[in-house]
Formats: sequence, structure tokens, C-alpha cells
Amino acid sequence: MAGLYFEQFEVGQVFEHAVHRTVTETDNLLISTLTMNPAALHLDREYCKGTEFGEPLVNSVFTLGLMVGISVYDTTYGTTIANLGWEKVSFPRPVKVGDTLHIETTVIAKRESRSRTDSGIVTFRHRALNQRNEEVATCLRAALMLKQPA
Repeated sequence: MAGLYFEQFEVGQVFEHAVHRTVTETDNLLISTLTMNPAALHLDREYCKGTEFGEPLVNSVFTLGLMVGISVYDTTYGTTIANLGWEKVSFPRPVKVGDTLHIETTVIAKRESRSRTDSGIVTFRHRALNQRNEEVATCLRAALMLKQPA
């Protein structure tokens, strides 16, 4: 499904994204090594046995990227000019290998661009929930969105 144009978004609009994703050990290993994050909490199963979690936690950079990435096809695919930033990123619960995440996106604000006539800014609230429907991540994302062609 292609993304939506600026005019097609409405404040309060909610997207329940159809794609769900089970997190794998490879996901966690790759993101941790690609981002040069050697934290034992992500990579050392023996170390983690002595933590309150008892097993490695998934790198939060992966969780954030997956949360936003899953939202793209329904919201901004092919219609976004730029991602303007993320705010209020939080991870209220850990993600572990084997968790299956689903994503919900809500449009919380939109406005015309002050400097460009071809676009507007849409602010999304993304939420990632695990298989128990517990929130594991959330953020606000501002995107510069194309207006519909004339």
C-alpha cells in the first residue's frame, strides 16, 4: 500500500498495521554489532543470567527502527520528503528474543509547511506492543509530507 499525502491524514486517525514481526537473535546480534554496541546486556547470555531479566534484551535501536519501519507502508511510503525527527522516545518494557511486536500509529498533529508550498508536517505517535499487548516502545515522529499533485 502506498503512503498517504498530507491532505489524506486527519488528526486522531489510527493505523493498526497488519505486519507483525517476531524478533530473532540474529536481529539483536546484527543491530548491536552494526552500531558498535558491545553491551553485555544484548550479547552475553551468561552475563544476562545474573541480571534481573535472566536473558539478553533486544537492543532498543532495533525496536525503534522496527516500530517506525512497520508503519511506513501504511503512512509515508513514497509520499514523505523527509523524516524531521523523533521525540519522547521511550521503552517502558524490555523486548526479548522471541517476542512478536505489532505497531499502532496515531496522527496527533498536522500543519502546513511555512517554507514550502508542496508539503505539510504530520506528527505521528507510534506504539509497539508485544504478544501480550504490553507497550514496549513509543515515540513521536514528525515527517515532512508531500501534498497531492495538482
